Amino acid sequence: MRVSQLFNKTLKEDPAEAEIISHSLLIRSGMIRKLAPGVFSYLPLGWRVLNKISNIIREEMIRAGFQELMMPIIQPKELWEQSGRWFVYGKELIRFKDRHGREYCLSPTHEEVITTLVKNEIKSYKDLPLNLYQIQNKYRDEVRPRFGLIRSREFLMKDGYSFNRNEESLNQTYEEMYDAYSRIFTRCGLNFRAVEADSGAIGGASSHEFMVLADTGEAALTYCQSCDYSANMEMATHEKRNYENGIERIIEKVKTPDKKSINDVSQFIGISSDLMLKSLVYKASYEGNEKLICIVVRGNREVNEIKLKNAVNAIDISLADNEEVLNATKTSIGFIGPIGLDDIDIYVDEEVMDVKNGATGALEEDYHYIGVNPKRDFPSKCIIGDFHNVDEIDLCPKCSGQLNFKRGTEVGQVFKLGKKYSEKLDCKFLDEKGENQHVTMGCYGIGVGRTMAASVEQNNDDKGIIWPKAIAPYHVIIIPVNVKNKEIVEIAEDLYKKLLKEDIEVILDDTDERAGVKFANADLIGYPIKIVIGSKTLENKTVDFKIRANGEELLVPLEESIEKIKSILL
Repeated sequence: MRVSQLFNKTLKEDPAEAEIISHSLLIRSGMIRKLAPGVFSYLPLGWRVLNKISNIIREEMIRAGFQELMMPIIQPKELWEQSGRWFVYGKELIRFKDRHGREYCLSPTHEEVITTLVKNEIKSYKDLPLNLYQIQNKYRDEVRPRFGLIRSREFLMKDGYSFNRNEESLNQTYEEMYDAYSRIFTRCGLNFRAVEADSGAIGGASSHEFMVLADTGEAALTYCQSCDYSANMEMATHEKRNYENGIERIIEKVKTPDKKSINDVSQFIGISSDLMLKSLVYKASYEGNEKLICIVVRGNREVNEIKLKNAVNAIDISLADNEEVLNATKTSIGFIGPIGLDDIDIYVDEEVMDVKNGATGALEEDYHYIGVNPKRDFPSKCIIGDFHNVDEIDLCPKCSGQLNFKRGTEVGQVFKLGKKYSEKLDCKFLDEKGENQHVTMGCYGIGVGRTMAASVEQNNDDKGIIWPKAIAPYHVIIIPVNVKNKEIVEIAEDLYKKLLKEDIEVILDDTDERAGVKFANADLIGYPIKIVIGSKTLENKTVDFKIRANGEELLVPLEESIEKIKSILL
């Protein structure tokens, strides 16, 4: 390929809407172009990267015993009603009606379709296990598309599904896919971690996310520096802490005028923030209705909303506003507490139950209770559970080691679905005894565009992208510094043709741009090897090699350049 023929325009300035480095660099380097919020076109260089990632995925999926197919993007409402997800999936599901008034959605995922397809094809245990996958576009109406390809409305995804006879067989497939994903992201040149994760709207018994580590990652994760424990913050736990037990005091209501925040109240009554019992009111959304719930955590903790949402089995939860709180409790935010709160379900974080002589809102303006002992004073109807976020004060739940905290971008996730979909969609097989059994399923997804963006998040500098060799759009760019010099052009053309014959992915910058512009564009796009042909080449038959990954510069004899390129690309 020649740059003069390449459909690629680079930009000097960061796009105004870009919030993270991958969004900016993918647009500036001419990899993608925005059509609408969350909707992008992939230009030739970007499409080459996506295809390389897709091919790595295909090779490892075949190695793991999966077969590729293609399923419809348009899915009928009836399937989603059968699975119970027509409302559960929420507003992200893009719904529409055809000319006959029949309702459909654009596929955000394919559990319903694949289960329906397979149930009509398999009959016996001899047909199992069956492993299938596809790579195609998915659609989700994100409330706020952002971060370029990280959170978009249309995106390229690999989704795979396994159909197994039982849990034992599923566990084996799950482990094989876990290993396959590890190989995929390793081959893509990414620094990643697999972490315990929430199953979300997909559902199932357990799940792991594969997170590419980057300071600008959209999600937080924690891992132990002494053992293999790792989890995203939605699922993270910690070693239970031992709190000193004091002598219980008598509960007492005290006036706390205009003191609403944890810090203000704790300073006013003279106790530490971890003895403050923070009560928050959330609005839980269900299919067709909503209700308010109260959650109580220690004052030095933050509510883990995913854990709480799962506990209340809601489609979504959000903090209630002051008017909603007033209507339900007759008290404004800042003075809410569980004691005497009769008409709202109360969820209490397990750490709260260890508090001795704490303080909480008294359900009365400008008043708090002190000397609160939850085991004695809280209503018996309280539901106890783990509802707080892990933070730096906590230790590993497996080995008591120090927990580290990082940010990352999710690029893949594996789920144990069990019989969630096979039971609802009646996908069965005959076992060895001739009895009908529901199949046991697994689900395995990779965001192909997300993987490309995450790679850029992890691999860049102030000049541009630094592509890992395996997924770079081209491996080598040849830059003749002066296209008006016939001898320089002839040497560049000769090397270009020889590299093509060697099946090395090479691009020749044959434009008449200034040398500095060519160098800047090559660095911005991120070609792994830059070969400069100029005056040194004419003087002593050498070429300048510049390695993008580490900035190394080499002076290589022209006649040895092909072998040198091969050695670098190994």
